[in-house]
This record gives sequence, C-alpha cells and structure tokens, in this order.
Amino acid sequence: MDKKDLQIIALLQQDASISLAELAEAVNLSPTPCWRRLQKLREDGVITRQVALCDAERLNLGVTVFVTIRTSRHSDDWTRQFIDGTRDIPEIVEIYRMTGDVDYLLKIVVPDIKGYDAVYKRLIRVADLSDVSSGFAMEVIKHTTALPLNHLTQAGDS
Repeated sequence: MDKKDLQIIALLQQDASISLAELAEAVNLSPTPCWRRLQKLREDGVITRQVALCDAERLNLGVTVFVTIRTSRHSDDWTRQFIDGTRDIPEIVEIYRMTGDVDYLLKIVVPDIKGYDAVYKRLIRVADLSDVSSGFAMEVIKHTTALPLNHLTQAGDS
C-alpha cells in the first residue's frame, strides 16, 4: 500500500458513500486508476465490507452494556457451544476472547434494563458460565469505526 491507498482508506472510513468521482478527485487521481486501487484493496481483504452505520438512540437502543464472562471450561465443545449460542443473540454486537482474569468481553445494545435482563437470561442458558458481570455505559466519550492508519504512513511514503 502506498500513500494514495491510505488516503482512499481514510476517506472511505469517514464516508463510504462518497462517489468514485469525489474519491478520485480527493486523492488526485482520475476515476479509473482510483477504481482499480479500490478493487485491489477489496481483493486483498483490506476493505472487507461497506455498511450503513445507524444511530443507536434513534433505533431505541440507548443502553450499552459491557459484559465480562469467566468460565472454568475451555474445551473445544464448550467454546463451540458458547460461540454458536451467542451468535444467535442479535443484541450482542461484539464478542472478544480475552487474556487475564476475564475470558470473554461482550458489548450488548438494548433499549433499557428490562431488555438487558432478557438478553442476560438467554446468555446464561447458552453455556456453563462461572461468572457474568455487567457494566452499563453512562456516556460515550469516543466512538469510531475508523481504524488508525498513522502507523502505516512511513511504509506508505514509498
């Protein structure tokens, strides 16, 4: 990837609905070379998909819950059961396997506490869990879907 590719990625992370003509102009390319670069970024798996980002509040999903899970079981069967079960709960929007004292971290979005309680009841039926702890976000200080690119700038200067 070079500097132009990084510029394309940065612009698309800000607004994926930008037209090819606008994108090409912004990175000082004509549309055809810009389109080729865009296709290559997709083929290489750098750009994995383009989505619409929605306002959770406007969709009545104003409560964000971070859930830590500890388990005493780590077998392949348990892991498969846990992953399959949590994938079927749409309110769980992110799942991370962690190091340290916590085995999994989940991000859940719901309309209210009652909505979280319903998700919690489904979650504890998914697999044998040792501990489930929940923390409710009081305020969003920073939220972005854009990945940082600054560590690539020296590589991209070539």
